[in-house]
Amino acid sequence: MRNNKLLFTFLLALSCTLILVFGIHIFVLKQMEKPLFENLIVSAYTINVILAVLIFTLLYIFRNKWKSYLGFVFLGGSMLKFLIFFIVFNPIYKSDGVIETVEFAAFFTPYFLSLSFETIFAAKMLNNL
Repeated sequence: MRNNKLLFTFLLALSCTLILVFGIHIFVLKQMEKPLFENLIVSAYTINVILAVLIFTLLYIFRNKWKSYLGFVFLGGSMLKFLIFFIVFNPIYKSDGVIETVEFAAFFTPYFLSLSFETIFAAKMLNNL
């Protein structure tokens, strides 16, 4: 895969996958008779997509200039995601004293998928350098 197409492919694959998974996630919630748009599910998907795009775009832009530091940029991005979780989502999820499975899934489903895409595409990018 050529590097000039890698960013576009990442954006397209991430967006399509997360839109599909979001639809499946909502369908599962409906089948379980759970509230569909509670637990900050829309915010969780949106924030994870935005951060994944931001992190991978930074990696892509600086892939030649900061080749030795890309791992730190990647780890810093992952730390930023966890920081946002603990500042924004965790207090709301723990407001009743417990994090329920639907609350956990609302944040960590898009988190895991976006992190997987970042990792796979970063590895492809580094292999092409």
